Parts: sequence; C-alpha cells; structure tokens
Amino acid sequence: MAAMCRAAAKQLVDRAVGSRAAHTSAGSKKIVGVFYQAGEYADKNPNFVGCVEGALGIRDWLESKGHHYIVTDDKEGLNSELEKHIEDMHVLITTPFHPAYVTAERIKKAKNLELLLTAGIGSDHIDLPAAAAAGLTVAEVTGSNTVSVAEDELMRILILLRNFLPGYQQVVKGEWNVAGIAHRAYDLEGKTVGTVGAGRIGRLLLQRLKPFNCNLLYHDRLQINPELEKEIRAKFEEDLDAMLPKCDVIVINTPLTEKTRGMFNKEKIAKMKKGVIIVNNARGAIMDTQAVADACSSGHIAGYGGDVWFPQPAPKDHPWRYMPNHAMTPHISGTTIDAQVSFCAFISALGLWRIVIYSTWCSDTGPYALAKLWTNSSQ
Repeated sequence: MAAMCRAAAKQLVDRAVGSRAAHTSAGSKKIVGVFYQAGEYADKNPNFVGCVEGALGIRDWLESKGHHYIVTDDKEGLNSELEKHIEDMHVLITTPFHPAYVTAERIKKAKNLELLLTAGIGSDHIDLPAAAAAGLTVAEVTGSNTVSVAEDELMRILILLRNFLPGYQQVVKGEWNVAGIAHRAYDLEGKTVGTVGAGRIGRLLLQRLKPFNCNLLYHDRLQINPELEKEIRAKFEEDLDAMLPKCDVIVINTPLTEKTRGMFNKEKIAKMKKGVIIVNNARGAIMDTQAVADACSSGHIAGYGGDVWFPQPAPKDHPWRYMPNHAMTPHISGTTIDAQVSFCAFISALGLWRIVIYSTWCSDTGPYALAKLWTNSSQ
C-alpha cells in the first residue's frame, strides 16, 4: 500500500507540473512542500506520508529527476523557512491541515512560481484573485478524503448529542455523577439534522444519517439527484434562513468563499433553535468566532464541534478553546492514514485527475472554475 501511495503521489506531481509545460521552461524545478511535523510519530506507520518526515512520499523521485525539493513546517513570518524560498520556487505544495497562507504579497514576490498544489481539498488559504491575476495554476485533489470527513462529522454529532465528553472527563478525574451528564443527553433518532452544503461530503453524511431515522434537510445552490434524495429521504431547503430554525443539528459543509466568509454571525445564529448543536469541519472562517463563543456561553448553542479554525494552527488564546460544551480538535478529520493513502492512490486507481485553474473570479458561485479534466489517456 505504501509503495502504491508513493507511486501515485509521484504521478500526481508529474502530471500537475507537466500541465504547465506549454508555457513554462523545462529543467530543474524548485519545489517547496509545507506539511506538519510528525516528530516521534513519523516512523510509527509506513503510510504516514502527509507530514514533513514523510514528504508526501515523493522526495527520492523528485530528486532523481533533478528537482530541488524542500520540505518544512515553518511557514509564518518574514524569517520563516518558506519565506526564504518564495522568490525562486516554482511549485508550492501545501495542505489544509497546516496551510501556508499564500497572500497577494507572497505571490508578488514569487517571480518563478508556476503551480500552487493543495494536497487535499480546499484552496482558500490562497489569495485566489491574486493567483488568477498572476496567471498561476491552483490545483487540488478532489474526493481524496470525503469519507474521512463525513465519518468524523457523524462522530461529532453523536458525541455532542450524548454529552459524551463530560462523561469521559468524569472517569479521568475519578468522579461519578450520572445526573451531571444525563440532564443534557439526547438520542439522535427523531432529530432534525440539516447540512449547509450538499456536495460530496454533505451527501455522504446524509447517507450515513439515514439509518438513525432522522429528519434530514439540506441547503445548497443546487438540488441533488432526485433518486438519491428519495433514497435517503432528505428534503431540499432553498431558503437557508427558513431551514435553520427547524434544525436540532446543523452541519457546515460549504466551501469558504467571499460569500460564505463570516456567514454564521450573531444574526444568523439567532435564527437557530435555542439548544442547537453545530458541527463544522468545513472552514473556521465561515463562522464569526466571537459570535460562536458567545452563543455557547449563553446556551443558545448547546454544543459546537469541529476541527477547523482560523487561523491555523489556532493561537493559544483562541476563544473556542475555552468555550463551554465544545468538541474541538486540531484539523484532523481529513488526514487519517486512510485519507493520506487515498490522496495518493485514489486518482491513480480511478483514472481521474482534476486540475482546477482559478483564472476567473465569480462572487456568485465562488472561486471555482473547472478548467481541465485529466484522465490517464489525455494530457
């Protein structure tokens, strides 16, 4: 599995770099990868390739081709390792889990930059209009960790509804107080769950919720396939403001765009039921940080769970660390070992390659403009 993973990762970068061949110079490239440090855990699993030490499993291959491959976790500030290579790097590989924020200023400095590759899904850490204006290619792998994220969302719904974490903490502390847990623990069956966004992850979540006999709602720009909608018994809600007060649980599955940034502010949260559960594995910046913390403190939000923050890594004084009734973790839902293997092997196995080029900016539909669809038989 590890060998297949590395081989597929090599193919990904090869084809991604090759996609610029028509208007870039050939020869050695300087490629910078920004990943999180694994430290003592690096050698515990041969498939752990999504870290600095694993280097995405492509170091030997890149260097055998004459490319210069630099891998680091140091990405912030003028004295960071990343900043040292901005001016002459050709390719930057980063992830949503330890994102290198590619600002307009960095793009302006990066005179040789050709490709920004996201090892995962979501490129909102990049100033997309600036990248488009500079003629850069922004590419990401679609579908690589959708199962991992959807399963994690289901887990967080159950953890919050059942008031699991305080019970676990009682055991760790040597306490025993059933009433302290039971007074705010509920079944999932019969609850109304609404997802804001019904793309790959949102649809998978709805399918996994069906056996729990929930009332399933979803809001999106487009209605999903009628047959699938009927199969999972999910109801389309065109008006988000009309859906919110109906939901006992709300799951955020929409991408971060200028339209969705800060969408869930004080006013939006006020439209929700008192005692609502919110799960957000999409992007932290979709939420108004202080509005969420305040609503958790007042009890309007009974529980908030997710693994996305803004910025990332989250500072020690981030208010979500200290608000009551939360189930927050570092950004881990999409970086399971299975997801890392899937990222490397998924495209090779299915023969499907997507290169998303942000050459246009559309505020109504977000920054995504699907420019090319690559298959194993087309270049």
